[in-house]
Amino acid sequence: MQHHSAHEDHSHHGDNCPHKQAQQKPVNQNLPADGASIIYTCPMHPQIRQNKPGNCPICGMALEPETISAEDETDHELNDMTRRFWVSAVLSAPLAMMVMGTHFIPGLPHGWLELPWARWLQMALATPVVLWGGWPFFVRAYDSIKHRSLNMFTLIALGVGVAYFYSLIVMLLPESGLRLDLYFEAAAVITALVLLGQVLELKARAQARNAMRALLDLAPKMARIIRADSSEADILISEVQHGDLLRVRPGEKVPVDGVVVEGKSSVDQSMLTGESLPVEKNPGDKVTGATLNGTGGFTMRAERVGSETMLAQIVEMVSKAQRTRAPIQRLADEVSGYFVPVVIAIAVLTAAAWWLWGPEPKLAYAIVNAVAVLIIACPCALGLATPMSIIAGTGRGAREGVLIKNAEALEMMERIDTLIIDKTGTLTEGKPKLMEILPAAGFESDEVLKLIASLEKASEHPLAAAIVKGAQEKNITLSTVIDFASVTGKGVMGTIDGRKVALGNAALLTSFGIDSAPLTESANQLRSKGQTAMFAAIDGKAAGIISVADPIKATTADALRQLKAEGLHIVMLTGDSKATAMAVAQQLEIEDVQAEVLPDHKSEVVRQLQAQGRKVAMAGDGVNDAPALAQAQVGIAMGTGTDVAMESAGVTLVKGDLLGIVRARQLSRATMRNIRQNLFFAFIYNALGVPLAAGVLYPFFGILLSPIIASAAMALSSVSVIINSLRLRSVKL
Repeated sequence: MQHHSAHEDHSHHGDNCPHKQAQQKPVNQNLPADGASIIYTCPMHPQIRQNKPGNCPICGMALEPETISAEDETDHELNDMTRRFWVSAVLSAPLAMMVMGTHFIPGLPHGWLELPWARWLQMALATPVVLWGGWPFFVRAYDSIKHRSLNMFTLIALGVGVAYFYSLIVMLLPESGLRLDLYFEAAAVITALVLLGQVLELKARAQARNAMRALLDLAPKMARIIRADSSEADILISEVQHGDLLRVRPGEKVPVDGVVVEGKSSVDQSMLTGESLPVEKNPGDKVTGATLNGTGGFTMRAERVGSETMLAQIVEMVSKAQRTRAPIQRLADEVSGYFVPVVIAIAVLTAAAWWLWGPEPKLAYAIVNAVAVLIIACPCALGLATPMSIIAGTGRGAREGVLIKNAEALEMMERIDTLIIDKTGTLTEGKPKLMEILPAAGFESDEVLKLIASLEKASEHPLAAAIVKGAQEKNITLSTVIDFASVTGKGVMGTIDGRKVALGNAALLTSFGIDSAPLTESANQLRSKGQTAMFAAIDGKAAGIISVADPIKATTADALRQLKAEGLHIVMLTGDSKATAMAVAQQLEIEDVQAEVLPDHKSEVVRQLQAQGRKVAMAGDGVNDAPALAQAQVGIAMGTGTDVAMESAGVTLVKGDLLGIVRARQLSRATMRNIRQNLFFAFIYNALGVPLAAGVLYPFFGILLSPIIASAAMALSSVSVIINSLRLRSVKL
């Protein structure tokens, strides 16, 4: 396992970063060399990683496991905070009613709270709330000081601690003559409200984890294996190995990713692709684990098992994305880093101002207003603003088949102004199909197809496979080829049922002394449609033309119209011939076309556009697209493509069509708008709250903000950020 230092992970901070001291220490604490143990990390600071539960030394939040398992794991942090909240709420409620009752209950004397038994009762109710209920806050505050990374728990512990211990001193030292008000109720109620905020936040995070766990639950628990002796048995899905033959019966879920070897059926893949219509599966076709088999049965060979399956990779990708940090969060990080020391300084100045110039009792006013400043300025809403939106946004994208690899890709997606699209497998289906058979005079189309398909059966070329499949779909029985030969740059030839057969370009026919001129015009017409035209010869005569094409995906044209309507400049990039590329471009109304581009030059095209100041996204599906996907500001891989393409990309479209890019753009805009709203709420809340808590309105209107109201407002700000972020779960894409 690779180890990093905190300095590396905080590289975006300046030299004056408040976390500078923490950066000097490794953040990977006690990690096992073999990586076998569960690793815990901080949702807000993913560079913090260790092999046991604990708290983040930077923000104080509870660490969460990196890997989500299908088992319903107990959330000990949520359970603990919930228990502390309910106990604190039960004890704080009568305490608050005691103090507030003097204002709202008619006939109740105001001085009764000064009676010794009432003061002792207040202390008795508040002490377990502060010292037991609020104990995690004091621990985290201590850690923040130890790690020189002051955070929201520093302010909470200071505010609660000052209110409680001030009241304790005033009550236990009556001989000092300080007959001042007690603020046990403020300390207790603040603790209860902060605990409530923690519970709500932890529940929101638990919901995000449960959504990912629900995806894993889609996978079947058992598989039916076919052993070497042809016997069959049901085994646990975890026992399936690479190469195992598995039987999938009607109505069952496909156990793992693999390929059909026998039988055929229709498979419902809607849980992965969102496609409502079942997809026909024949021998040689790939099937994905957790998809639902229809009425047919088939045998499959396991190719990806365990964490290698598409479903497990989706969950892993979304989980990782939820732990990454968007560039916009740097602003919140930097502000939070300086914010806490500034707030403590403001609280000290507030106390000093009230002590020097405030009314009697000066000490009480100084303490109360300083506590209010500390509590209302708690930057928890600021810290939650970006991570909660990223968690909700990436989860929403996953449900629509838009997998976001990292938060940076999600943020950049809305700023893209240029989209480069690979042709084969991206604009087109990537599966060549037999399109037309134009027999020459004296030949029948089925006769030509049978002989040519029999010849191509011996070839491994993708176009050959398309011709063979086209013949099989017409139920044409193929014959055996002998003397098969491939002529580089020209075509193939062989003998079928005693007849000499050849298929290739005009040069191949010319080498046999066959005139292809009568077929040339028809061939050119087919090429103008984007089809690959091949000349067939049988027994020394021109037998006709067979054309193969890679059909354009049904959704491509609509997706391109929507993307162009958003102002994106579309560039088609392909290694195909210029004639084929222009034919496809003409159908899709793409003006900027670069054809016959070598694989290693694709990334150079991306660099050239970036040098012009463009924000470039690259969409592709092949191994040859991987360098360009990595070079682009946002790489977009088709989920139907290769693993290396998906690994190089920041966004993966499970369904594999361009409408996914439209959805990714909409998701990016919605998420970034949500983050900006959250940051605005958090900044405005603190900008307005701190002066109010310090008492700037008191000289003019006699208005003071009580610590209890400050704590309620602080909790409300966090809750508002969480609620606003969760709106992303239902955003329309």
